[in-house]
Amino acid sequence: MNMRIFIPRDAAAVAVGADEIALAFEQVAAINGLPVEIVRTGSRGLCWLEPMVEVATPTGRVAYGPVSVEDVASIFESMTSNGPHALRLGVADEISWLKRQTRLTFARCGVIDPRSLDDYRAHGGYKGLARALSLDSDAILNEVTASGLRGRGGAGFPTGIKWKTVAQAKADRKFIVCNADEGDSGTFADRMIMEGDPFLVIEGMTIAGITVGATKGYIYIRSEYPHAVEAMNAAIVAARRGGYLGDKIGGSTACFDMEVRVGAGAYVCGEETSLLESLEGRRGIVRAKPPLPAHHGLFGKPTVINNVLSFAAIPFILAEGAKAYADFGMGRSRGTMPIQLAGNIRQGGLFETAFGVTLGELVDDIGGGTFTGRPVRAVQVGGPLGAYFPRALFDTPFDYEAFAARDGLIGHGGIVVFDDSVDMRKQARFAMEFCAIESCGKCTPCRIGSTRGVETIEKIMRGERVAENLALVEDLCNTMKFGSLCALGGFTPYPVLSALKHFREDFVPAPTTLQAAE
Repeated sequence: MNMRIFIPRDAAAVAVGADEIALAFEQVAAINGLPVEIVRTGSRGLCWLEPMVEVATPTGRVAYGPVSVEDVASIFESMTSNGPHALRLGVADEISWLKRQTRLTFARCGVIDPRSLDDYRAHGGYKGLARALSLDSDAILNEVTASGLRGRGGAGFPTGIKWKTVAQAKADRKFIVCNADEGDSGTFADRMIMEGDPFLVIEGMTIAGITVGATKGYIYIRSEYPHAVEAMNAAIVAARRGGYLGDKIGGSTACFDMEVRVGAGAYVCGEETSLLESLEGRRGIVRAKPPLPAHHGLFGKPTVINNVLSFAAIPFILAEGAKAYADFGMGRSRGTMPIQLAGNIRQGGLFETAFGVTLGELVDDIGGGTFTGRPVRAVQVGGPLGAYFPRALFDTPFDYEAFAARDGLIGHGGIVVFDDSVDMRKQARFAMEFCAIESCGKCTPCRIGSTRGVETIEKIMRGERVAENLALVEDLCNTMKFGSLCALGGFTPYPVLSALKHFREDFVPAPTTLQAAE
């Protein structure tokens, strides 16, 4: 029987040599005359241990990491003899960082071959679709609504309400659109699931199509994600060949097909109406609302637009029931959230857990503090438009309403950590500059306000009329927050105002010796 070795093909692992390591294992096995089967999986999300290599044993898959090409020969010897090794981590499922997670969405990621439909089905795939095909539209909508699932792209809008609106709309055609334009700093969950478990996204979109009466779906992926594009295209072909896309899905009378569309990388195309403009072949510019995409979306037809993680949660909800999902979480934040830990952090990666874990637990305990070993000064949650939280707010539970109550947002679940060397004036300036560069230009508060914001913060950094310019920045933020057409301009004030509020000392110059004496 061949030895089975599992090596990730996830972009994060490939970036640190996973492809070369796979080749080295093949060569070492050939030299030793031992047959091996190398399975290229997704990542389990322990980014600081990538590339993490696993081998099948009678007691489970034993992991090693982080592996370099120079380690392959000695690791192969350890694998064949079941002997000790400095990089041996033990049975992967028993690694504490994985064991303490609640993996509902990412249960298969890093475990299965993402190109194998048979592997997906062997690990519970398409059970959700099978149940959905046995229910009518109203029953599926009831399940999705009762689960408490909210949009995982950042807005947190109840998924069941969005689907119900499209289901009730009258039209000759309807569409399903998956927003995979993951552009927030410190976020990579969409990419990981597309590269590591693409059939899950396909299954979720298919269930959505059956529910609302749509027969066509599009997944819009940013061009910076070539591995995800390749993985999704391969999975779509396999699903179509296996009878899970196209006509008579799963032997039923239902029809649904989908395709990948690649965006040019504009951050604003993560906003749903800009995304629709891009999908229709135009420049990605925000549409005024109403009408909502649920009524007048892609090509003017009723359209469900959800994030990758929203669709990826659907198969579990249908397979296991709404209650099984809703039993996790707190308040109005039900289920689990794949949280991404990045920046200056010792143990960066993806950690899926139920809502309710505190920010401090995530950064200090799960993340292990800073990579540099210096004290944590600030964390930004929710991407480049998220607020900066100081240590004083580390008791905040990871929950939509809890973060909103403290002028923050969860967004896509990304957490970027900064140590005490960070200059918060530069971070505030970056937020305004980012908005100025990425603005679609349609509305004045975003287009002009962000440019004036950069100029004003630069004056503060030079010490020019600091008090007056701080007041001007706050005024600009209020104008952008309440006057912008979309969340790009509307949320840019979050990082700026939070930096001003919690780290005021970085903006106000210290008194001179003469002033102090007076």
